[in-house]
Amino acid sequence: MTVTENVTPTVGPAELPPMDVSPRLDRLRSSMDAAGVDALVVSELANIRYLTGFSGSAGMLLVGPERSLFVTDGRYRTQSAEQLSAAGVDVEIEISATSPDEATAAAAKGVTRLGLEADHVSWSAQRRWSNELHDGELVATTGLVEDLRLLKDPGEVARIRAACAIADEALGSVAARLAEGPTEREFALELEAAMMRRGADDLSFETIVASGPNGAKPHHSPSHRTIAEGDLVVVDFGALVDGYHSDMTRVFAVGDIGEERRRMVEVVARAQSAGLEAVRAGVEAVDVDATCRSVIEDAGWGEAFSHGTGHGVGLDIHEEPRVSTRSTATLSAGHVVTVEPGIYLPDLGGVRIEDTVLVTDDGCERLTLAAKDPTPG
Repeated sequence: MTVTENVTPTVGPAELPPMDVSPRLDRLRSSMDAAGVDALVVSELANIRYLTGFSGSAGMLLVGPERSLFVTDGRYRTQSAEQLSAAGVDVEIEISATSPDEATAAAAKGVTRLGLEADHVSWSAQRRWSNELHDGELVATTGLVEDLRLLKDPGEVARIRAACAIADEALGSVAARLAEGPTEREFALELEAAMMRRGADDLSFETIVASGPNGAKPHHSPSHRTIAEGDLVVVDFGALVDGYHSDMTRVFAVGDIGEERRRMVEVVARAQSAGLEAVRAGVEAVDVDATCRSVIEDAGWGEAFSHGTGHGVGLDIHEEPRVSTRSTATLSAGHVVTVEPGIYLPDLGGVRIEDTVLVTDDGCERLTLAAKDPTPG
């Protein structure tokens, strides 16, 4: 059986508050001196979107002390003008017939210290800038824009919240199908269609539906395996709304899963609940990870928790701050992170429970609200 339904989109563009994009360039400029650069070439598209509102697939932004230039190609002539105008940013637009880096380099001629985004520039691109495009000093910068993106403003939170609401409703509409024996791929497609019908612009990432032994693979791709009685089923998915992501995982028990699998579900649920309780402004992210990990270790399954407890969510599905054993971040009000402990055992399957949360001064607000009852439907 294929689920068909007529639904009203959960959210439309007109219902989202406007984004406050225009102050972001000045905030970036205030950090450029400390980074030792006179101008910065922004090449990462998510960073360009954050600074200008442009959502296309090709472009480069040159940010100088007073003047900024956005370079793209003719495909985006109209779109770039509309989006930068709507964002209220003071940025010149150049439609270039050459490659964006050549046009950007021409505008940067005479800049003594030119910054490149080290995390987003390939080795060959760096060599091209050094050997062909720029005569001055090139400075490798790290995290200048990403640091600005850490704290989400109300417009960003509204978009993440809307994406989470779409995911919540979509899962609720199809969860009962798990008891009917679909394949992993069939269920993934139905869940994805349910998100799109409710107004998602796209998927946040490839939906994970991992049943039975496949659940022991944290990033399993949906297969043609038929979901069967006795399976644990891990469902990890998200919706994209106006560039912003959601991320949620629920685990389902199909029929009688047995005592050991039930204990896995109970332990992960306790670990995730403890992690949510630990999240608040001023807490070290590594301590949130340790809180989740200690519950699973006390149950004897520490080695089966094989990944970090969480990560930031925003314009990228995985961004800072990380919540892991190696994190050096301190959580602040305005961070949006996931809390997603898990247990993975090849002979029993896997369990992961995940919420996207907004960090507040006195705790956190869950943005993903779907029920955590493992019974499908």
